[in-house]
Formats: sequence, C-alpha cells, structure tokens
Amino acid sequence: MKRFVDLSHPVRAGMVTYPGLPGPVVGDHLSRDASRAIYAPGTEFQIGRIEMVANTGTYLDTPSHRFDGGSDLGGVPLERVADLDGALADCAGLTAITAADLDKAVEGSIEDGALLVGTGLGRHFGTEHYGDPAAPFLTRDAVEWIVRRRPALVGIDSVNVDDRQDGERPAHTGLLAAGIYVVEHLTGLDALPARGFRFSAVPPKVEGMGTFTVRAFAVLS
Repeated sequence: MKRFVDLSHPVRAGMVTYPGLPGPVVGDHLSRDASRAIYAPGTEFQIGRIEMVANTGTYLDTPSHRFDGGSDLGGVPLERVADLDGALADCAGLTAITAADLDKAVEGSIEDGALLVGTGLGRHFGTEHYGDPAAPFLTRDAVEWIVRRRPALVGIDSVNVDDRQDGERPAHTGLLAAGIYVVEHLTGLDALPARGFRFSAVPPKVEGMGTFTVRAFAVLS
C-alpha cells in the first residue's frame, strides 16, 4: 500500500511565512448569501478570492526568481518537479550545512531526483524562532556539492536555503543558475526515510512569475 506524507504548510489568512512579507488575505469574491440572488431557490455557490505574495507557505523557486530572463513557472517541466526519486539528508541540529555534512548524510545518486534537507526547523513554522536570522542554510561548498550531482530539485524545511545575513544569496544563485529548482518551508521531513520515497511539488503554470505556493508531498511504498 502507498502512503502519502504531506510536506507542506497550509495557507491561512494572515499567516507569516517569511519575516517582513505580508500574510495572505482570504475572502469571498461571491459569497453564498449573495449567490442566492443569482441562482434558483435552494442553489448557492461560493467563489473565493485570495491576495498574497508568491512567497507564501511552502513554495517553489524557478530561475526567474533570481535571474532576469530565467525560466518561470510557465516553463516548469512536470518531470522536474513531480514523482522524483527522493533522498533525505538528515541535518538536524546544524546551522551552516556544509558539503561534508551532505556527503555524510546522503546515500547514493541524486541525479535528476529531489534532495530534501531536513533541519527540524519546520516544526517551529509560525513562531518567532522560525524567523531567527541564524536559521539553518546551505553553505557555498554545499551548493557546489549539490550542483555537481545534478538533482532536479532541492528542498529544505527552513526559512531560507541561504544564510539570510548574506546578501549575495549564493545558494539561490548557484542552484537556480544550474537549473535546479528550490523548495523552501517544507515540513514533516522527519516522517521520511533516507531513501525509498517519491517527491512532488507542482506549482501552477503561471507565466511571468518566478515563485509560487505548492502542495509538496512524498509517496512511500
């Protein structure tokens, strides 16, 4: 039997994902009460409306997020974000995650697969601790290690794949320049084995945007 593991945060009105960015506004475009004046007696509908920044909840970054002219959400191939062979790097307790840490934690090839970096921070999502500037991140040599192994995607259960105190953002720069998608704000990675799962994080096909919320999940056999 297959088992599905949800690895994404729910999107709620007013939630804070990244410190300093506004939370989403969720409401009605057409309320049920208003719809009763449109449809036959006993028939009603609700059409929702949401206003939010693209970096809300668990989301995927494309090259366009970092590079002018880079490929955007409209050009994401499904085979690079869905049903990927997954590998979990257990990096709990680490802040600056290095190439040596990944080399120790990752088993086998990750080429064309999904490398998920588990830090344990995801369980603090929505708290002040989650937004700590000293949150876990990938170092420059860790990014080089990943790029050499050519996964399709890298995910992390931290507030940022980069050191938020480094304005050059070397992790985003190196990974997205190599065409490796980035998924941030994962959660529940401690429910996964090191190998033996499939990973998906599919965004909507929106042209002209570099980042958007996804429903990320793993499938275990």
